[in-house]
Amino acid sequence: MAVLEAWYMDESTDDQRLHHKLQPDQPVSLEELKEVGVLYWKLNADIYEDDPALQKIRKERGYSYMDIITIHPDKLPNYEDKLKMFYEEHLHLDDEIRYILEGRAYFDVRDKNDRWIRIAMAKGDLITLPAGIYHRFTLDETNYTKAMRLFVGEPVWKAYNRPADDFEIRQQYVDLLQRS
Repeated sequence: MAVLEAWYMDESTDDQRLHHKLQPDQPVSLEELKEVGVLYWKLNADIYEDDPALQKIRKERGYSYMDIITIHPDKLPNYEDKLKMFYEEHLHLDDEIRYILEGRAYFDVRDKNDRWIRIAMAKGDLITLPAGIYHRFTLDETNYTKAMRLFVGEPVWKAYNRPADDFEIRQQYVDLLQRS
């Protein structure tokens, strides 16, 4: 199974769906992602409905709510507007948990020095972004992903665009980064 790929991004403002790798490439390891609070699992998306590994993660982490979203121009109303909204730098007051069932997508997160790290998500990738981390989301050039969204308790869809440093959860996240 392929392992998650992540890298530091270039400063280009070209199409957000492109790789945006620095030249030379500066890969980011799973351990480095963990240092900024990003957790990762590789699962078998072909059996997501009855996958014991997914059920175990959901039980251990309290992911009680789940739904599935398909992001594609033909499947998501107001596709272009939604993609622009997802790509605005923001944070949430709760963890963001996403499991790619089909297709591909990118999550971009900030490191301790406020540099962008791009995380390339593909079928079978499950990540958790911690509450308070600045991030954004986009598709790649295929313009398609089907993803499971997981939540602890009732889903909360509210995003707070940067700057959102006054939230207590942001301060807790920054404190956690400074300790690691």
